[in-house]
Amino acid sequence: MASALDFYFDFSSPYGYFASTRINEMAQKHNRRVDWHPFSGEAFKPSTSGTSLVQNPAKRTYIERDYIRSAKFHNIEFKIPSVFPLDTRYASRAVMWAESKYGEDKGIALAQAIFKAYYVEDKNIGDPKTIIDLGVSVGLKAEEVSEGMNNSFTKEQVRAEIDLATAKGVFGSPFVIFDGEPFWGFDRFDQLEAALKAKA
Repeated sequence: MASALDFYFDFSSPYGYFASTRINEMAQKHNRRVDWHPFSGEAFKPSTSGTSLVQNPAKRTYIERDYIRSAKFHNIEFKIPSVFPLDTRYASRAVMWAESKYGEDKGIALAQAIFKAYYVEDKNIGDPKTIIDLGVSVGLKAEEVSEGMNNSFTKEQVRAEIDLATAKGVFGSPFVIFDGEPFWGFDRFDQLEAALKAKA
């Protein structure tokens, strides 16, 4: 079977959200599957030197305009959340736990629900209760989600995943690795699709 695309994303990244609405469909067109890898962007800060939006007001003004423009261009439902950015640790842990316990499809369903809750419904996904409620909305049990995203095994899984991502050169969201070739950013999806076509 053809190798999968590794899709790394942070829930606090609007571009990661945009990518999440396209990645599976794109891969399926070329007989590929996608492995979804959630992470919290804070984990990469010690090893990267980018200027945050908060530290650079001009950059923040531009990028917020670009979020809206990009969503409109690609016909993706979107609004800038009232709390942005925020802590995505619980969201990442919950998705990783759901995938480990119930399989890839359930993890992806929860990830998509979290993205929609944040960027369409303006829900605070930094609140563990919100994540639990979203887990229930995709068929999970509230008490299981709560225990799963807080247990030591899941926390260690997330740390190990971040270490592996760092070793592969991942530094932002979205980040896709296809047959060893890295693609950073939603604006590289045309190039990613061209690479998929070339190897189809």
